[in-house]
Amino acid sequence: MDALLVFLLLLVPLLLWTSSTFVFYFKKCFYVAYMMILAAIAIPLSILKSGGRDIENMRVIRALVRHVKYFLGLRFDVSGLEHLQTEGPYVIISNHQSSLDVLGLMEVLPDRCTMVAKKELVYAGTVGIVCWLGGIVFINRKKTRDAKSVMAEAAKTMLDDQIRLWVFPEGTRNQRGDLLPFKKGAFHLAVQAQAPIIPIVFSSYSNFYLRKEKQFNSGTITLKILPKIETKGMTSDNVADLSDKSYDLMRSVFLDISGSAPVTQSNGPSLHH
Repeated sequence: MDALLVFLLLLVPLLLWTSSTFVFYFKKCFYVAYMMILAAIAIPLSILKSGGRDIENMRVIRALVRHVKYFLGLRFDVSGLEHLQTEGPYVIISNHQSSLDVLGLMEVLPDRCTMVAKKELVYAGTVGIVCWLGGIVFINRKKTRDAKSVMAEAAKTMLDDQIRLWVFPEGTRNQRGDLLPFKKGAFHLAVQAQAPIIPIVFSSYSNFYLRKEKQFNSGTITLKILPKIETKGMTSDNVADLSDKSYDLMRSVFLDISGSAPVTQSNGPSLHH
């Protein structure tokens, strides 16, 4: 048994040094397992702090998660933090590339802010429980009517409780080197609440993280927070234009900070929901 332990202790560093595929799976497994452990720690702390489900528990989650980036060899180059000093409710929209987005989210998450996430996340063990405790708004992406109802309720909650919501308008993870057309939910939410939209753009992860090629190296992520887009006076008739304007702005910034060449692409109306 001792010989096997010594062998493994020698083998793991060797594989970390020589095999990019092993590094990829090692980092992925470590990330998932460590986040589950941190969630297990956050659950009792959140209950002690707030007594149950409360957006203030996001402070606990944020404090516990912020150091994880160092274990993965990641750094964030953040600009525009002053735009998050906006008073009152607002809707943050950002592009969505992988589960690593959570690290960037926690890097800049303002107070009294939580997320909109897919309903399946609530079943993700300790992570799902702590997400529920943090006041995350869960939507069923497969049932449009249910999703719209939840977003309408979220708009009311934003105003009543003076909270902020973080939404990924692409609706799914995307590592294609560009932005997917935006779904309209975030923009209906902002217009219903008459709350401003604050776009946040993550640079492409392709210089350090390639899922299909099984590469997960160290890297720096540029995170750019853009000035708010006002929605006061807008109605549902303005949602499509608001979505297109936000898409064009964020896509331009994404291509710029990612060093990508622009390709003609629109925020196709047929892909809006």
